[in-house]
Amino acid sequence: MTRPGGTWQNWGRTAAIRPLRVERPRSPEGVQRAVKAASAQGLTIKAVGAGHSFTGIAAAPGVLLELDDLQGLVSADTETGTVTLLAGTRLHRIPALLKPYGLAMQNLGDIDRQSISGAISTGTHGTGARFGGIATQVRGLTLITADGEFLRIDEQRNSELLPGAVVGLGALGIVVEVTLQCVPAFVMQAVDAPVPLDDALGSLTERVADADHFEFYWHPHTDVALTKTQSRMPESTRRRPRPRLQHWLDESLLSNGVFGAFCGISRFVPAVVPPFNRLAVHLTGDAEYADHSHRVLIHHRDVRFREMEYALPAANVVSAFEEVRQLIAERGWRIEFPVEVRFAAADDLWLSTAFGRDTAYIAVHRYWRVDPREYFDAVEQIMLAHDGRPHWGKLHGLTAAQLRERYPRFDDFVALRDRLDPDRLFGNRHLERILGA
Repeated sequence: MTRPGGTWQNWGRTAAIRPLRVERPRSPEGVQRAVKAASAQGLTIKAVGAGHSFTGIAAAPGVLLELDDLQGLVSADTETGTVTLLAGTRLHRIPALLKPYGLAMQNLGDIDRQSISGAISTGTHGTGARFGGIATQVRGLTLITADGEFLRIDEQRNSELLPGAVVGLGALGIVVEVTLQCVPAFVMQAVDAPVPLDDALGSLTERVADADHFEFYWHPHTDVALTKTQSRMPESTRRRPRPRLQHWLDESLLSNGVFGAFCGISRFVPAVVPPFNRLAVHLTGDAEYADHSHRVLIHHRDVRFREMEYALPAANVVSAFEEVRQLIAERGWRIEFPVEVRFAAADDLWLSTAFGRDTAYIAVHRYWRVDPREYFDAVEQIMLAHDGRPHWGKLHGLTAAQLRERYPRFDDFVALRDRLDPDRLFGNRHLERILGA
Protein backbone atom coordinates (compact mmCIF):
# COMPACT_ATOMS: atom_id res chain seq x y z
CA MET A 1 0.00 0.00 0.00
CA THR A 2 1.30 3.46 -0.95
CA ARG A 3 -0.06 6.81 0.16
CA PRO A 4 1.16 10.43 0.23
CA GLY A 5 3.23 11.23 3.28
CA GLY A 6 1.53 12.82 6.25
CA THR A 7 3.47 13.89 9.32
CA TRP A 8 5.15 11.01 11.15
CA GLN A 9 6.19 11.44 14.77
CA ASN A 10 7.70 9.11 17.31
CA TRP A 11 6.14 7.98 20.58
CA GLY A 12 8.09 10.46 22.70
CA ARG A 13 7.21 13.38 20.41
CA THR A 14 10.90 14.23 20.05
CA ALA A 15 11.11 13.61 16.29
CA ALA A 16 8.71 14.41 13.47
CA ILE A 17 9.01 14.47 9.71
CA ARG A 18 6.80 14.69 6.64
CA PRO A 19 7.97 12.01 4.18
CA LEU A 20 7.26 12.34 0.48
CA ARG A 21 5.31 9.10 0.63
CA VAL A 22 4.53 6.22 2.95
CA GLU A 23 4.51 2.57 1.94
CA ARG A 24 3.25 -0.40 3.91
CA PRO A 25 4.70 -3.59 2.43
CA ARG A 26 3.18 -6.93 3.36
CA SER A 27 6.13 -9.16 2.54
CA PRO A 28 9.92 -9.06 2.26
CA GLU A 29 9.45 -8.94 -1.51
CA GLY A 30 7.29 -5.85 -1.06
CA VAL A 31 10.15 -4.22 0.85
CA GLN A 32 12.51 -5.17 -1.96
CA ARG A 33 10.25 -3.51 -4.56
CA ALA A 34 10.02 -0.36 -2.43
CA VAL A 35 13.79 -0.14 -2.06
CA LYS A 36 14.37 -0.56 -5.79
CA ALA A 37 11.76 2.08 -6.60
CA ALA A 38 13.19 4.59 -4.13
CA SER A 39 16.70 4.04 -5.47
CA ALA A 40 15.54 4.52 -9.07
CA GLN A 41 13.85 7.80 -8.11
CA GLY A 42 16.81 9.10 -6.11
CA LEU A 43 14.89 9.07 -2.80
CA THR A 44 16.08 7.95 0.60
CA ILE A 45 14.09 5.18 2.24
CA LYS A 46 13.81 4.06 5.86
CA ALA A 47 11.70 1.63 7.87
CA VAL A 48 9.89 2.46 11.09
CA GLY A 49 8.52 0.10 13.67
CA ALA A 50 6.70 1.33 16.75
CA GLY A 51 8.52 4.67 16.92
CA HIS A 52 9.86 4.06 20.41
CA SER A 53 13.30 5.52 19.73
CA PHE A 54 13.56 9.01 21.18
CA THR A 55 16.09 10.16 18.56
CA GLY A 56 15.54 10.88 14.89
CA ILE A 57 17.15 7.57 13.93
CA ALA A 58 14.06 6.41 11.98
CA ALA A 59 13.07 9.75 10.45
CA ALA A 60 12.46 9.23 6.71
CA PRO A 61 12.44 12.37 4.57
CA GLY A 62 11.95 10.41 1.35
CA VAL A 63 10.06 7.11 1.55
CA LEU A 64 8.86 5.85 4.91
CA LEU A 65 8.21 2.12 5.21
CA GLU A 66 5.70 1.10 7.86
CA LEU A 67 6.39 -2.51 8.85
CA ASP A 68 3.14 -3.04 10.74
CA ASP A 69 2.00 -5.70 8.24
CA LEU A 70 5.37 -7.48 8.29
CA GLN A 71 4.72 -9.45 11.47
CA GLY A 72 4.62 -13.08 12.47
CA LEU A 73 6.57 -16.29 12.85
CA VAL A 74 8.42 -17.56 9.78
CA SER A 75 9.83 -20.76 11.30
CA ALA A 76 10.70 -22.43 14.59
CA ASP A 77 13.13 -25.26 15.34
CA THR A 78 12.37 -26.89 18.68
CA GLU A 79 15.60 -28.92 18.60
CA THR A 80 17.91 -25.92 18.32
CA GLY A 81 15.59 -23.34 19.89
CA THR A 82 16.01 -20.95 16.95
CA VAL A 83 13.04 -19.02 15.60
CA THR A 84 12.77 -16.67 12.66
CA LEU A 85 10.41 -13.69 12.82
CA LEU A 86 9.34 -11.07 10.33
CA ALA A 87 11.09 -7.83 11.17
CA GLY A 88 8.04 -5.78 12.13
CA THR A 89 6.87 -8.28 14.76
CA ARG A 90 6.18 -6.47 18.03
CA LEU A 91 7.91 -7.81 21.11
CA HIS A 92 4.62 -8.16 22.97
CA ARG A 93 3.36 -10.63 20.34
CA ILE A 94 6.38 -12.91 20.56
CA PRO A 95 5.51 -14.85 23.77
CA ALA A 96 2.26 -16.11 22.23
CA LEU A 97 4.09 -17.06 19.02
CA LEU A 98 6.68 -19.05 21.00
CA LYS A 99 4.28 -20.70 23.44
CA PRO A 100 3.32 -23.68 21.20
CA TYR A 101 7.02 -24.55 20.97
CA GLY A 102 7.75 -24.28 24.69
CA LEU A 103 10.22 -21.45 24.08
CA ALA A 104 10.87 -17.96 25.41
CA MET A 105 13.25 -15.11 24.71
CA GLN A 106 16.25 -15.28 27.03
CA ASN A 107 15.84 -11.70 28.22
CA LEU A 108 13.68 -8.67 27.49
CA GLY A 109 13.70 -4.95 28.11
CA ASP A 110 11.20 -3.36 30.45
CA ILE A 111 8.72 -2.44 27.71
CA ASP A 112 7.55 -4.56 24.79
CA ARG A 113 5.96 -2.15 22.33
CA GLN A 114 8.94 -2.10 19.94
CA SER A 115 9.40 -4.17 16.81
CA ILE A 116 12.04 -6.88 16.97
CA SER A 117 14.09 -5.20 14.22
CA GLY A 118 13.93 -1.82 15.93
CA ALA A 119 14.88 -3.34 19.28
CA ILE A 120 18.02 -5.05 18.00
CA SER A 121 19.02 -2.21 15.67
CA THR A 122 19.20 0.30 18.54
CA GLY A 123 20.67 -2.00 21.18
CA THR A 124 17.59 -2.40 23.38
CA HIS A 125 18.45 -4.31 26.57
CA GLY A 126 17.02 -5.51 29.83
CA THR A 127 18.87 -6.21 33.04
CA GLY A 128 20.95 -9.09 34.37
CA ALA A 129 24.72 -9.11 34.75
CA ARG A 130 25.00 -12.53 33.09
CA PHE A 131 22.76 -11.68 30.14
CA GLY A 132 23.28 -9.48 27.11
CA GLY A 133 20.86 -7.19 25.35
CA ILE A 134 18.24 -8.45 22.91
CA ALA A 135 20.73 -8.15 20.04
CA THR A 136 22.93 -10.86 21.60
CA GLN A 137 20.11 -13.35 21.00
CA VAL A 138 20.30 -12.83 17.22
CA ARG A 139 21.70 -15.72 15.20
CA GLY A 140 20.86 -14.33 11.79
CA LEU A 141 19.06 -11.63 9.87
CA THR A 142 18.07 -10.82 6.33
CA LEU A 143 18.55 -7.36 4.86
CA ILE A 144 17.38 -5.70 1.69
CA THR A 145 20.51 -3.84 0.64
CA ALA A 146 20.84 -0.60 -1.32
CA ASP A 147 21.10 -2.52 -4.60
CA GLY A 148 17.73 -4.11 -3.87
CA GLU A 149 19.04 -7.59 -3.16
CA PHE A 150 18.41 -9.98 -0.28
CA LEU A 151 21.47 -10.41 1.96
CA ARG A 152 21.34 -13.26 4.48
CA ILE A 153 23.75 -12.91 7.37
CA ASP A 154 24.02 -15.77 9.84
CA GLU A 155 26.49 -18.27 11.25
CA GLN A 156 26.75 -20.09 7.90
CA ARG A 157 26.44 -17.23 5.39
CA ASN A 158 28.40 -13.99 5.58
CA SER A 159 29.10 -14.79 9.22
CA GLU A 160 31.91 -12.23 9.43
CA LEU A 161 29.28 -9.49 9.03
CA LEU A 162 27.02 -10.63 11.87
CA PRO A 163 28.71 -8.75 14.78
CA GLY A 164 28.57 -5.55 12.76
CA ALA A 165 25.10 -5.90 11.28
CA VAL A 166 22.98 -6.80 14.31
CA VAL A 167 23.09 -3.37 16.00
CA GLY A 168 22.86 -1.76 12.58
CA LEU A 169 21.10 1.55 13.43
CA GLY A 170 19.02 1.21 10.26
CA ALA A 171 22.10 2.31 8.34
CA LEU A 172 22.96 -0.89 6.45
CA GLY A 173 19.67 -1.83 4.82
CA ILE A 174 16.09 -2.73 5.65
CA VAL A 175 15.86 -5.73 7.99
CA VAL A 176 13.05 -8.07 6.87
CA GLU A 177 13.70 -11.19 8.98
CA VAL A 178 15.41 -11.85 12.31
CA THR A 179 16.49 -15.24 13.66
CA LEU A 180 16.72 -15.51 17.46
CA GLN A 181 18.24 -18.09 19.77
CA CYS A 182 15.50 -18.81 22.26
CA VAL A 183 15.52 -20.85 25.47
CA PRO A 184 13.03 -23.24 27.08
CA ALA A 185 10.14 -21.31 28.60
CA PHE A 186 10.75 -20.43 32.24
CA VAL A 187 9.15 -18.85 35.27
CA MET A 188 10.60 -15.80 36.95
CA GLN A 189 10.47 -15.46 40.71
CA ALA A 190 10.47 -11.79 41.70
CA VAL A 191 10.98 -9.81 44.87
CA ASP A 192 10.28 -6.07 44.73
CA ALA A 193 11.48 -4.34 47.87
CA PRO A 194 12.19 -0.80 49.04
CA VAL A 195 15.71 -0.54 50.50
CA PRO A 196 17.50 2.46 52.03
CA LEU A 197 19.37 4.00 49.12
CA ASP A 198 22.75 4.10 50.83
CA ASP A 199 22.40 0.42 51.77
CA ALA A 200 21.52 -0.50 48.18
CA LEU A 201 24.51 1.39 46.80
CA GLY A 202 26.87 -0.04 49.41
CA SER A 203 25.86 -3.62 48.60
CA LEU A 204 25.22 -3.13 44.88
CA THR A 205 28.02 -5.38 43.65
CA GLU A 206 26.78 -8.27 45.77
CA ARG A 207 23.13 -7.72 44.87
CA VAL A 208 23.93 -7.75 41.15
CA ALA A 209 26.17 -10.82 41.40
CA ASP A 210 23.74 -12.84 43.53
CA ALA A 211 20.69 -12.38 41.28
CA ASP A 212 19.89 -13.47 37.75
CA HIS A 213 18.31 -10.06 37.19
CA PHE A 214 18.64 -6.99 39.39
CA GLU A 215 17.73 -3.35 38.93
CA PHE A 216 16.58 -0.44 41.02
CA TYR A 217 14.67 2.80 40.64
CA TRP A 218 15.35 5.94 42.64
CA HIS A 219 12.79 8.69 42.96
CA PRO A 220 14.71 11.95 43.37
CA HIS A 221 14.08 13.73 46.67
CA THR A 222 13.88 10.41 48.53
CA ASP A 223 16.42 8.19 50.27
CA VAL A 224 14.90 4.89 49.09
CA ALA A 225 15.88 2.51 46.27
CA LEU A 226 13.01 0.46 44.84
CA THR A 227 14.84 -2.79 44.08
CA LYS A 228 13.75 -5.58 41.75
CA THR A 229 15.44 -8.96 42.24
CA GLN A 230 14.47 -11.80 39.91
CA SER A 231 15.46 -15.47 39.73
CA ARG A 232 14.94 -17.80 36.78
CA MET A 233 13.05 -20.99 37.61
CA PRO A 234 11.97 -24.07 35.59
CA GLU A 235 8.69 -23.80 33.73
CA SER A 236 7.23 -26.40 36.09
CA THR A 237 7.63 -24.01 39.04
CA ARG A 238 4.30 -23.12 40.63
CA ARG A 239 3.24 -19.70 39.44
CA ARG A 240 2.13 -17.13 41.98
CA PRO A 241 1.17 -14.11 39.87
CA ARG A 242 0.29 -10.86 41.50
CA PRO A 243 -3.43 -10.73 42.31
CA ARG A 244 -5.36 -9.00 39.54
CA LEU A 245 -6.55 -6.23 41.81
CA GLN A 246 -3.02 -5.55 43.08
CA HIS A 247 -1.65 -5.63 39.54
CA TRP A 248 -4.30 -3.16 38.41
CA LEU A 249 -3.62 -0.87 41.37
CA ASP A 250 0.15 -0.87 40.76
CA GLU A 251 0.33 -0.85 36.96
CA SER A 252 -2.81 0.97 35.88
CA LEU A 253 -4.02 3.17 38.71
CA LEU A 254 -0.80 4.24 40.48
CA SER A 255 2.02 3.87 37.93
CA ASN A 256 0.04 5.27 35.02
CA GLY A 257 -3.21 6.97 36.05
CA VAL A 258 -2.20 8.75 39.25
CA PHE A 259 1.36 9.26 38.09
CA GLY A 260 0.21 10.78 34.79
CA ALA A 261 -2.02 13.26 36.63
CA PHE A 262 0.84 14.10 38.98
CA CYS A 263 3.21 14.78 36.06
CA GLY A 264 0.68 17.17 34.54
CA ILE A 265 0.23 19.05 37.81
CA SER A 266 3.96 19.15 38.60
CA ARG A 267 4.63 21.22 35.47
CA PHE A 268 2.78 24.12 37.07
CA VAL A 269 3.37 23.37 40.75
CA PRO A 270 6.92 21.91 41.05
CA ALA A 271 6.69 22.02 44.85
CA VAL A 272 4.44 18.92 44.75
CA VAL A 273 7.26 16.75 43.39
CA PRO A 274 9.25 15.92 46.56
CA PRO A 275 6.23 14.99 48.74
CA PHE A 276 4.66 12.97 45.92
CA ASN A 277 7.91 11.07 45.30
CA ARG A 278 8.18 10.29 49.00
CA LEU A 279 4.61 9.02 48.97
CA ALA A 280 5.25 6.95 45.84
CA VAL A 281 8.04 4.91 47.44
CA HIS A 282 5.67 3.96 50.27
CA LEU A 283 2.80 2.94 47.99
CA THR A 284 4.75 0.88 45.41
CA GLY A 285 7.71 -1.45 45.12
CA ASP A 286 6.92 -4.10 47.76
CA ALA A 287 5.77 -7.50 46.45
CA GLU A 288 6.73 -11.14 45.91
CA TYR A 289 5.39 -13.16 43.00
CA ALA A 290 6.29 -15.73 40.33
CA ASP A 291 5.01 -15.78 36.77
CA HIS A 292 5.92 -16.40 33.15
CA SER A 293 9.16 -14.60 32.35
CA HIS A 294 7.70 -11.98 30.02
CA ARG A 295 5.02 -11.05 32.55
CA VAL A 296 7.67 -10.30 35.17
CA LEU A 297 10.21 -8.54 32.96
CA ILE A 298 7.77 -6.24 31.16
CA HIS A 299 6.09 -3.12 32.52
CA HIS A 300 3.38 -1.03 30.92
CA ARG A 301 4.29 2.63 30.38
CA ASP A 302 1.33 4.76 29.38
CA VAL A 303 2.65 8.09 30.66
CA ARG A 304 4.58 9.68 27.80
CA PHE A 305 8.14 10.69 28.63
CA ARG A 306 11.56 11.49 27.18
CA GLU A 307 14.64 9.54 28.10
CA MET A 308 18.42 9.60 28.04
CA GLU A 309 20.39 6.49 29.02
CA TYR A 310 24.10 5.88 29.24
CA ALA A 311 26.04 2.62 29.45
CA LEU A 312 28.99 2.70 31.84
CA PRO A 313 31.65 0.23 32.89
CA ALA A 314 29.89 -1.58 35.74
CA ALA A 315 32.60 -0.53 38.20
CA ASN A 316 31.74 3.15 37.60
CA VAL A 317 28.02 3.04 38.28
CA VAL A 318 27.95 3.96 41.97
CA SER A 319 30.21 6.99 41.61
CA ALA A 320 28.28 8.21 38.55
CA PHE A 321 24.94 7.70 40.30
CA GLU A 322 26.14 9.61 43.37
CA GLU A 323 27.13 12.52 41.14
CA VAL A 324 23.67 12.57 39.55
CA ARG A 325 22.09 12.52 42.98
CA GLN A 326 24.31 15.43 44.09
CA LEU A 327 23.63 17.32 40.87
CA ILE A 328 19.86 17.26 41.39
CA ALA A 329 20.24 18.46 44.97
CA GLU A 330 22.67 21.25 44.09
CA ARG A 331 20.62 22.59 41.18
CA GLY A 332 17.39 22.52 43.17
CA TRP A 333 15.54 20.78 40.34
CA ARG A 334 12.24 19.06 40.97
CA ILE A 335 12.52 15.80 39.00
CA GLU A 336 9.24 13.93 38.70
CA PHE A 337 10.51 10.73 37.01
CA PRO A 338 12.68 8.10 38.72
CA VAL A 339 16.28 7.32 37.77
CA GLU A 340 16.70 3.72 36.62
CA VAL A 341 19.82 1.53 37.07
CA ARG A 342 20.26 -1.77 35.20
CA PHE A 343 23.04 -4.16 34.20
CA ALA A 344 24.20 -6.30 31.25
CA ALA A 345 27.00 -8.70 30.35
CA ALA A 346 29.79 -7.79 27.97
CA ASP A 347 29.35 -8.77 24.32
CA ASP A 348 31.21 -8.57 21.00
CA LEU A 349 28.69 -6.71 18.82
CA TRP A 350 30.45 -3.75 17.26
CA LEU A 351 28.02 -1.00 18.19
CA SER A 352 26.53 -2.60 21.28
CA THR A 353 26.70 -0.31 24.29
CA ALA A 354 28.08 -3.32 26.21
CA PHE A 355 30.83 -4.07 23.67
CA GLY A 356 33.85 -5.49 25.46
CA ARG A 357 32.85 -4.67 29.03
CA ASP A 358 30.42 -5.63 31.78
CA THR A 359 27.99 -2.76 31.79
CA ALA A 360 25.68 -0.78 34.01
CA TYR A 361 23.05 1.60 32.67
CA ILE A 362 21.78 4.82 34.20
CA ALA A 363 18.61 6.21 32.63
CA VAL A 364 17.04 9.59 33.34
CA HIS A 365 13.59 10.72 32.23
CA ARG A 366 11.35 13.76 32.09
CA TYR A 367 7.64 14.10 31.42
CA TRP A 368 7.16 14.72 27.71
CA ARG A 369 5.73 18.21 28.18
CA VAL A 370 8.77 19.33 30.19
CA ASP A 371 11.94 20.57 28.45
CA PRO A 372 14.61 18.02 29.50
CA ARG A 373 17.65 19.71 27.99
CA GLU A 374 19.22 21.33 31.05
CA TYR A 375 18.86 18.17 33.12
CA PHE A 376 19.93 15.80 30.36
CA ASP A 377 22.91 17.94 29.30
CA ALA A 378 24.25 18.09 32.85
CA VAL A 379 23.76 14.35 33.44
CA GLU A 380 25.41 13.62 30.10
CA GLN A 381 28.59 15.35 31.19
CA ILE A 382 28.72 13.10 34.26
CA MET A 383 28.20 10.01 32.13
CA LEU A 384 30.92 11.01 29.67
CA ALA A 385 33.36 11.57 32.52
CA HIS A 386 32.69 7.98 33.60
CA ASP A 387 33.40 6.52 30.13
CA GLY A 388 29.75 6.33 29.16
CA ARG A 389 28.25 5.33 25.83
CA PRO A 390 24.76 6.62 24.91
CA HIS A 391 21.90 4.30 24.09
CA TRP A 392 21.35 4.59 20.33
CA GLY A 393 17.59 4.95 20.64
CA LYS A 394 17.59 7.57 23.39
CA LEU A 395 18.44 11.23 23.53
CA HIS A 396 22.07 12.33 23.60
CA GLY A 397 24.26 15.06 22.14
CA LEU A 398 27.25 13.14 20.77
CA THR A 399 28.64 13.30 17.25
CA ALA A 400 30.54 10.77 15.14
CA ALA A 401 33.92 12.11 16.29
CA GLN A 402 32.99 11.61 19.95
CA LEU A 403 31.40 8.20 19.40
CA ARG A 404 34.44 6.95 17.49
CA GLU A 405 36.48 7.36 20.68
CA ARG A 406 34.05 5.19 22.62
CA TYR A 407 33.60 2.26 20.21
CA PRO A 408 36.72 0.30 19.21
CA ARG A 409 34.96 -1.08 16.09
CA PHE A 410 33.34 2.22 15.03
CA ASP A 411 35.43 2.58 11.88
CA ASP A 412 34.80 -1.05 10.98
CA PHE A 413 31.07 -0.34 11.12
CA VAL A 414 31.44 2.75 8.95
CA ALA A 415 33.43 0.69 6.44
CA LEU A 416 30.62 -1.90 6.39
CA ARG A 417 28.14 0.88 5.79
CA ASP A 418 30.27 2.20 2.92
CA ARG A 419 30.23 -1.27 1.41
CA LEU A 420 26.50 -1.93 1.75
CA ASP A 421 25.12 1.60 1.27
CA PRO A 422 27.75 3.77 -0.42
CA ASP A 423 25.19 6.34 -1.62
CA ARG A 424 23.38 6.57 1.73
CA LEU A 425 20.04 5.36 0.44
CA PHE A 426 19.15 4.58 4.07
CA GLY A 427 20.57 7.79 5.52
CA ASN A 428 19.06 10.77 7.30
CA ARG A 429 20.28 13.76 9.31
CA HIS A 430 20.53 11.85 12.56
CA LEU A 431 22.72 9.13 11.05
CA GLU A 432 24.88 11.81 9.46
CA ARG A 433 25.47 13.30 12.92
CA ILE A 434 26.31 10.04 14.68
CA LEU A 435 28.13 8.21 11.87
CA GLY A 436 29.58 11.04 9.82
CA ALA A 437 28.75 12.45 6.43
